[in-house]
Amino acid sequence: MARLPKQNELGFFEIRLESIGGLGANLAGKMLAEAGVVGAGFNGVSFSSYGSEKKGSPVKAHIRFCDINTNIRDTTPVERPHVVGIFHEALSKTINVVSGIYEDSLVLVNSTKSPEELKDKLKMTGGTIAVIDAIGISLEEENRVNMAMLGALFRLCDFLDPQTMKDVIRKSLEKKYPQAVDPALRTFERGYQEVKFQTFALPEGVSLKEFKRLDAPTLGYDTQPMGGTITNPGNSILKDLSISRAGMMPHFHEDSCIHCANCDNVCPDFCFVWDEQPDKRGKPQMFLQGIDYQYCKGCLKCVVACPTDALSSERETDGYHEEHRTPHRFNLAVNS
Repeated sequence: MARLPKQNELGFFEIRLESIGGLGANLAGKMLAEAGVVGAGFNGVSFSSYGSEKKGSPVKAHIRFCDINTNIRDTTPVERPHVVGIFHEALSKTINVVSGIYEDSLVLVNSTKSPEELKDKLKMTGGTIAVIDAIGISLEEENRVNMAMLGALFRLCDFLDPQTMKDVIRKSLEKKYPQAVDPALRTFERGYQEVKFQTFALPEGVSLKEFKRLDAPTLGYDTQPMGGTITNPGNSILKDLSISRAGMMPHFHEDSCIHCANCDNVCPDFCFVWDEQPDKRGKPQMFLQGIDYQYCKGCLKCVVACPTDALSSERETDGYHEEHRTPHRFNLAVNS
């Protein structure tokens, strides 16, 4: 019978998946728990926490395993995970995705960066960082990101049998989506084989043994600005939707644009920036200047609507949206 490699004071081995809506973390958590219970004989539980049920909003999936003789009476979110799976690297911009990790926790990141680069980006002091290009694999295999992440997670959790997970994938898909079984299995296998990881020692004198829950709000009666000023209103101008993109984004090719505004008509977040200029006859006309990628969530409706080759669907690369972003005028005013 399989044995858990480590347990907390309640006897649990805990996993937390950090993701956004649309990448399949909720389903991945359920399938992971099923493989541990059915295949390895553990007691297990899986549940998710999220806000609005829409693509791009933050999602957390929580999984607990314990010995068959241990009862699971704790259904609170996983605060001190032994394994963290980060389905979208950009989540680290707004969320402390590695909160509560131990000195020997495993952190899996969907990224093309090296573990050394991610260590600084995630502000980790120590632990093991694993990297898998889940988006690249899923695009090549025409499947879902969660299958590649599951493959990598099974490589890190060597107490779980990958064959059991393959049986779960087949069982879950073959009735409704039989055509998706083989791509899902290939994606899972590539995630299992292609994950790379590196362990970093903690600096001398640094410890992660203690964990303090932040019960108090960041801004309270004693810490708020003078006069109760709202420093970060939850409005559309300041909102950054870039973390909602799941690997693909539109590229704008100005030479092919006929300024028909089809893209603007279908864009749900008003990402396109226009400016009034004289046309060839000297008459005023609105000309498309570019895309404000701060508000683009990568739905790609604009690419479908474009009658020319002015917009194309491309794999997002690090730094592209900052370099090619065309800010709205109100953004320039706010930032100045």
